[in-house]
Amino acid sequence: MNITLRQLRYFRALAAQRHFGRAAATVNISQPALSVQIREMEAQLGQALVERRSRDVILTPFGRLILDHAERIDAEMRSLEETARWQGGRAGRLRLGIIPTIAPYILPGTLEALRSFDINMDVHVQEGKTDRLVAGLAEGSLDAAVMALPVEDEGLRAVPLFEDRFLLAGSTARLAALGASVEALRPDGLGGAQLLLLEDGHCLTDQALDLCGRGRGHAQIDMGASSLATLTRLVAAGFGLTLMPELAARTETRGAPDMQLARFASPEPSRQIVLVRRAATPEAGWFTDLGRVLARVGGALVGEMRNGDAFRQRDTDKSRPAAG
Repeated sequence: MNITLRQLRYFRALAAQRHFGRAAATVNISQPALSVQIREMEAQLGQALVERRSRDVILTPFGRLILDHAERIDAEMRSLEETARWQGGRAGRLRLGIIPTIAPYILPGTLEALRSFDINMDVHVQEGKTDRLVAGLAEGSLDAAVMALPVEDEGLRAVPLFEDRFLLAGSTARLAALGASVEALRPDGLGGAQLLLLEDGHCLTDQALDLCGRGRGHAQIDMGASSLATLTRLVAAGFGLTLMPELAARTETRGAPDMQLARFASPEPSRQIVLVRRAATPEAGWFTDLGRVLARVGGALVGEMRNGDAFRQRDTDKSRPAAG
């Protein structure tokens, strides 16, 4: 018996597309060539893999059994390629995914640290929402991803990096309207205040809705901003309040000096930032080293906010006499 990896790839494409023409297009060969390869597989195995119909194909019971084998072989081959690519764990091409509410703030320091660290990595970064990164990990187009819990996929493994607490952001007038209660404020105690959030699909939006006890149909919620930078400027202009991650607060405050920040009462709401890989990926040194760098860079950024530097700076700016 002589079944090739290429034939198994063609068969998996046919099983996914259920049509010879569409399957041939996905693997970049002609339909007749694909048909020949599938017939050769069937001849080698001694049984039909698919039932050929006028408009599509369906797998035979034997074909479903062979598909299970083909998918396991493909997973093992990808694992083998990854092991070889890392050359002992400290060299290779790293394909890293990061969600948009983390990427702009942690990437500069992380890339600088990786260059100075003893890791010969060619880092390629892909920014995307959580569902896209999870799909990229599952299909092998990403090696690792930085995102926030929860990660609901049994085929993935997550290691904690740092806790990112949420601050309340708004204009001076918006925060003043909350009165003295702002000192004891909880996210679910914002009452009827207008809440501005990122567009649907961002995990930060889901977390904010959950923390604030509101649903997507709530009249006092506007989910339209595509980035934290846009959201920040809307909040600074007085259009509403939002939950601002500590990780982003310093950068976004510089871009919107009219925005004010307030801490929630203890226990402060937060999200857990994690580094995720496939469970089948070998636990090589690159993953541990990358996690340490990310934890150090991210921890330093949120630590600056917890030390109150940004709040003290804003108080200093307010008390400073006007020029002239």
